[in-house]
Amino acid sequence: MALSKLFGRLIGVRPHEVDPGGVGAPRVPRPVSAVVVGGGIAGMSAAVVLAERGVEVTVLEASPALGGRLGAWPETLADGTRLTNEHGFHAFFRQYYNWRNILRRIDPALGFLRAVPGYPVLSAQWPTEEFGRLPPAPPANLLTLLARSPSLRLRDLRGMDRDAALPLLAYDPVGTYADFDHATADGLLTSLRLPDRARAMLFEVFSHSFFNHEAEMSAAEMIAQFHFYLLGNPEGLAFDCPDEDYATAIWAPLARHVERHGGQVRTGVPATAVHHDSTGWQVQTPDGVHQAGHVVLAVDPPALAALVADSPSLAREAPALAAAMPAYGRPGPPYAVARYWCDGDVDPGRAIFSGVSRQSTLDSVTLYHRLERESRRWAERGGGSVIELHAYACAAGVPAVELAERMRTELATLWPEVDRLRVRELRARVEAKAPAFAPGGHAGRPRVRTEAGGLYLAGDGIRTDFPGALMERAAATGIVAANHILRAEGGAAEPVHSVRPRGLLARRGPA
Repeated sequence: MALSKLFGRLIGVRPHEVDPGGVGAPRVPRPVSAVVVGGGIAGMSAAVVLAERGVEVTVLEASPALGGRLGAWPETLADGTRLTNEHGFHAFFRQYYNWRNILRRIDPALGFLRAVPGYPVLSAQWPTEEFGRLPPAPPANLLTLLARSPSLRLRDLRGMDRDAALPLLAYDPVGTYADFDHATADGLLTSLRLPDRARAMLFEVFSHSFFNHEAEMSAAEMIAQFHFYLLGNPEGLAFDCPDEDYATAIWAPLARHVERHGGQVRTGVPATAVHHDSTGWQVQTPDGVHQAGHVVLAVDPPALAALVADSPSLAREAPALAAAMPAYGRPGPPYAVARYWCDGDVDPGRAIFSGVSRQSTLDSVTLYHRLERESRRWAERGGGSVIELHAYACAAGVPAVELAERMRTELATLWPEVDRLRVRELRARVEAKAPAFAPGGHAGRPRVRTEAGGLYLAGDGIRTDFPGALMERAAATGIVAANHILRAEGGAAEPVHSVRPRGLLARRGPA
């Protein structure tokens, strides 16, 4: 492992500094106010940085709980047990440098994160493949994966279209989108001429994780994420997860951190409109108007589109933003999360987290009673289990409970013992709030900085000039938004980091 990282560093596979921060006062030298709309990863990342630098920041979150798609809230089971339910399992990959730096505010050693060993991919057609336990840095991780994978043998490599595969190794933040954004991920995978087994087990599971169907996802975006997760970082596919629920481990401590630095965090307060005039920015809510010098809109794509539509002055202040909303506000396909509390347990050798290939609905399985303390305590009291099932991109118009039962039936074909478990409780949700990465959409995707002075965007669908995805893109754009405000007001900015900016075989620009 150490040798892999050392060789990776020699060829430039190491964390890169996107923005060194600094260049300003440790705290803003004059009174500055900001409103952050949205209390998920993006909004709270912005709020942490602003509050620490002396900005009077107010976070407005429409939901009763913080977190967005990393949210958690109290539940009461039929037996009266009070516990915490969550929006769904998230992997905290080790190249999430900016998100981890935010989390170090509440735990400098990140002691609440525990390593999740292994990353098996299950299939009803083929034996399980293991994505974990690879050397961390490229090219050793890719070579090891190819050498040990039964899905891709030497004769299969000879049959591949190697020219079609080169773009996966040559990510460029400009050239990749110019060449491949109008193509689909499905078309790119087809062009590789992979055996069906290799395509299903090595690539389709990966692309589903971005809440988009291959046929409706930009090939450029898939190349970018292949680079970010496998070929451009020195950490590999290793990831960690909190050993407590997200509310306990993350959101309550982050809210306290913001408040200790003079900020306010308010939940259950939706923003209904945003307006700008000679006095500054006003954010309208049901309980009144919040005035500020700066505003960060850190909400999901449908919510952002709705807020812009309900804010007529933004059509004048930020016409490009308003024009981008019809396309940007259309989310990716629905995704479903189902958590089962069961009597009995699955076999002890089952992994904490497993990806799933080629089932109609089911995309992943998480054994929460082997991951989080509260679920483990519940399971130990009665010899039970807490199992969460995900569909990352499922059929529209299907009720959540029906999707949950489809997923449980599909899991039983992979793990037969699931049929023997008695379900005590089910909590199922289906939503469509993740960003779509449609072919041809990159050029029109909004950036952090808008045309309207003092108005910024943040979230995992917002465009950046450096690689990132999911939780890390949300955190990074929140920090970038805060940095724009700080620099405008004479304050020191927060450093921003990312993985190697270009692929191993990219020709343009320095690596």
